[in-house]
Amino acid sequence: MTQQASRRGAVEMGTVLMVAAFAVFAGFIYWLNGQAAAERALDIVEDTATVVMDDAYADAIPISASDIMLDASGFEDQLVRLEPQTVLSLVGQQGFTLDFPTGPFLVSLSDDLIADSLGIANGDVVRVTGRVTAMSPEIAAGWQEAGRLTEGERMVAEFAVHFIAAEDIEVSSAAPADGA
Repeated sequence: MTQQASRRGAVEMGTVLMVAAFAVFAGFIYWLNGQAAAERALDIVEDTATVVMDDAYADAIPISASDIMLDASGFEDQLVRLEPQTVLSLVGQQGFTLDFPTGPFLVSLSDDLIADSLGIANGDVVRVTGRVTAMSPEIAAGWQEAGRLTEGERMVAEFAVHFIAAEDIEVSSAAPADGA
């Protein structure tokens, strides 16, 4: 028969492992808190950097998507600065549409902006400064004659009642404003 020896003097590893697990967990929480603090500090720096406005457009009226999405006629021929919005799709070389809750809203690029080749893509978040303009078939025909739109893109552009003739566009990393 086997003899059971006393375990007197043997180390209980369960208690040691439990204390070690608590120490590792506390260290992880401390490290995670430090990472979160660094991320919050970075967010504050990004927010303050986007507040700086170009003095050339200081007289632009700040508006939101809800101000012009149903009826932009109240802002016709006025210089406006639209809060950040998501680009829905490109419309030839002439411009792009913004993703408004009521449907796409057209933005037309000026000759200078086209020459600058901004590299705007679907899904980008942009802040547009420009003049709200009433659309006419003649305007869309002029864009097509200049080679900036195809026939299909011209029909899309003519569907718009108003558009923003962009003078300045800022591609932003900020999320689009609420309600858009």
